[in-house]
Amino acid sequence: MILNVKNLEKEYDSGELRLKALKGVSFQVKLGEFVSLMGPSGSGKSTLLHLIGGLDVPTAGEVEIEGKVLTKLSDDELSRFRRKRLGFIFQFFNLLPTLSAIENVALPRLLDGESFEQVESRARGLLEFMGLGKRSHHRPDQLSGGEMQRVAIARALVTEPAVILADEPTGNLDSKTGEQVLEYLKRLVEEKNHTIMMVTHDPKAAQFGTRLIRLKDGLLDTDERTKV
Repeated sequence: MILNVKNLEKEYDSGELRLKALKGVSFQVKLGEFVSLMGPSGSGKSTLLHLIGGLDVPTAGEVEIEGKVLTKLSDDELSRFRRKRLGFIFQFFNLLPTLSAIENVALPRLLDGESFEQVESRARGLLEFMGLGKRSHHRPDQLSGGEMQRVAIARALVTEPAVILADEPTGNLDSKTGEQVLEYLKRLVEEKNHTIMMVTHDPKAAQFGTRLIRLKDGLLDTDERTKV
């Protein structure tokens, strides 16, 4: 079991009110699963993704990844774990505009102290897998939206993470380009055995996964296998 979410709760202060974004959510994810997270606005899906990514701290419960409970890690340990074992894909790409595609992909490992020469081969191989081998030296402003998102996916993979967390990865793309990006995510699971947790509002996007979890009012509503 690569991911274990146990009785996860998250509360926020809102003036005099105490709002519960999550109310005891539990589930497990195996290696090589592609889990789509859906639910109406305010259901807790983005909160859940942030807690799994160690970007926020739960009020109660725990997130365990590869046997490590995130709340039991020190700040330095958690930062290192996030950097090495979690891959993040965002709606707005978050690429550095002054860097080329291959430099953006290599960046997480460069920040970890490796040289570009040490990382170059893996970064180039990931771009080729994403169909961007000939675009490796282009800057983001020279790439289409779909190409930028594929660079962002390659960047998320460069550290060989345990879990890839994708927050509305096609939300800023047209339907055709978004479908192409989802096909690449699906290939990562089928060919590379990666594990993906993806928040989406789009039922069509959710069907690219192998499993669909729906949240409602901070609770796990349904958890089912998707049709292949």
